[in-house]
Amino acid sequence: MASQKCFSKGSPPPGPVPEGKIRIYSMRFCPFAHRARLVLNAKGIEHDIININLRDKPEWFLEMNPLGLVPTLETAAGEVVYESPITCEYLDEVYPEKKLLPSDPFGKAQQKMMMEHFSKVSPYFYKIPTAKTKGEDISGLEAELKEKFAKLNEDLVNKKTQYFAGDAITMIDYMMWPFFERLETFDLEHCLDNTPQLKKWKQQMQEDPAVKASGHSVNTYKAYYTTYFEGNPNFDYGL
Repeated sequence: MASQKCFSKGSPPPGPVPEGKIRIYSMRFCPFAHRARLVLNAKGIEHDIININLRDKPEWFLEMNPLGLVPTLETAAGEVVYESPITCEYLDEVYPEKKLLPSDPFGKAQQKMMMEHFSKVSPYFYKIPTAKTKGEDISGLEAELKEKFAKLNEDLVNKKTQYFAGDAITMIDYMMWPFFERLETFDLEHCLDNTPQLKKWKQQMQEDPAVKASGHSVNTYKAYYTTYFEGNPNFDYGL
């Protein structure tokens, strides 16, 4: 069973997870759930998707995950895992084919440190559109984002690699990607103008099969985020 339309308060639970599969509770436009869907697709993991209405959550979902957040994973054994970095690392460990994280402790620690740095970048993807919706001056925020991008660009230049941990896509690339996929949606593509290596990274990521399978078109994102920033998100937009 795979859900497209969201389950809301009062919706019956979807039933047990079929043997041999894992279930992800998601929301089609959430960048954090997008991370876990990228990992599922990159690793070719058989999975169900159940979308959740994040403004009107089913009672059974809150019992499963009291934080009420997506992504949440559920196994056929009834085990529940949530929080995007934790779900992604769990998937990489449980399904060892096509490993996305290094096996050595230092390599894994490096990816986690990069994630920590990137956690200071991702808030701008909400701060800037929110300020813009309110008619506020965004030039200062955009300048700060350009500085963050310059550091990411410098990281790629210094490493002399196509991706952030080598010449193949690894976990850190997928963890960062959902925000870069939304750059054009938020009219922030120009913030890459002086970061040629980062721009090249973005172009290469767009060709990845898991990226193509996991996201949406710019027009679909724009339509959804219009409803989001108006305060009444249409989680089922386009269905």
